[in-house]
Amino acid sequence: MPKKGNRKRLKFKAGDVCSESVTVADYADADPAVVKSGRVKKAVANAVEKEVKLLCGLEASQGAVQEVVSSVASVTADALDSNDDLEPEDDGESETKAAHKKKNKRRKESSEFSDGHEYPVDIWLVLSAYIRPEDVCRFALICKNAWTVTCTAAFWTRLYRRHYRIDADLPLRLQPDSVDKMRCLRARVIRSLFHLYEPFDLRVSKIPALPESTPTALLNSKCLLFWVRKVTGTRPEALWEFNFKFVKEEVRGKNGYTKSLRRPSRYEDVHANPDSDCYILQVTTLNFIFTPVVMGMTLTLFTINVSTDMRHHRVRLVFQDSPLHRGKKRGDQGGTQVVLDPVQSVKLMDWWHPQYPSSPYT
Repeated sequence: MPKKGNRKRLKFKAGDVCSESVTVADYADADPAVVKSGRVKKAVANAVEKEVKLLCGLEASQGAVQEVVSSVASVTADALDSNDDLEPEDDGESETKAAHKKKNKRRKESSEFSDGHEYPVDIWLVLSAYIRPEDVCRFALICKNAWTVTCTAAFWTRLYRRHYRIDADLPLRLQPDSVDKMRCLRARVIRSLFHLYEPFDLRVSKIPALPESTPTALLNSKCLLFWVRKVTGTRPEALWEFNFKFVKEEVRGKNGYTKSLRRPSRYEDVHANPDSDCYILQVTTLNFIFTPVVMGMTLTLFTINVSTDMRHHRVRLVFQDSPLHRGKKRGDQGGTQVVLDPVQSVKLMDWWHPQYPSSPYT
């Protein structure tokens, strides 16, 4: 606020009486640019009070009620307009100082409300013992220290021990002895939760064998590995499983990458996962079908149609040497084609799926 010495005094005369009448609408429709604060200033209030005292002493013949009201309105309007009539040489410096003071006051108030309290990592580690597996992401988004806790080996070890059951049917790679290793700890705990944690187990059972988004989700995916396995079951003839291991390979522009928090280097082994962003496409056929080598190539087309015998499916895969860019048509022509017919079943499994083939590193 400006200093008292720099403020220009507002003087009002009792003879400044206007004959025009003032209504309530004049105040309701007042220009907000003129009346910024929405409150009558102290100097104006004192001048109005003085004017009313003087007019109340007059006789009824000397002044009408409308003139009294007009006088009050005139004084108020003149006081509001007087801010624009101030000389710049007197108020220029005071206005600058007032603006700086208001700015500093706003900064101080905002800093008081925005700083908050920063709790140590140990407190967040204690709270993490009560977090459900499906709420790990929400917990990590609270603050940086909470996110740091989810990077530690202690967090994932406690999460595993909290849901482990002795009677659970776990693969050998997910037994407690294997989980005690630091390498790929997070990946092993997540995989084990789909065996131990009932909500995750139910989630897997509700996933259809082949989701509707599978053909489009596999586009521009690179084939890392391909193998064929003979399966013997209740049927007199054997079935054949064609397994394609894909990794997501998105085509991004120059500014397509986003900055992310860099986890502490001492926890890199905990978060290591060779199968990250990988999934298996498993196609089961009634007989063996010769297929060309497609490892290292990119899938550009995937279709599922009805087989010629009208009882099974027909799967067609087209691979190219390079991925398709956005806006270009799919590679129906050219490339390497893999046609599987007749097909009994098609499955798409993410790296955390219980039926995902085990890796020697995880």
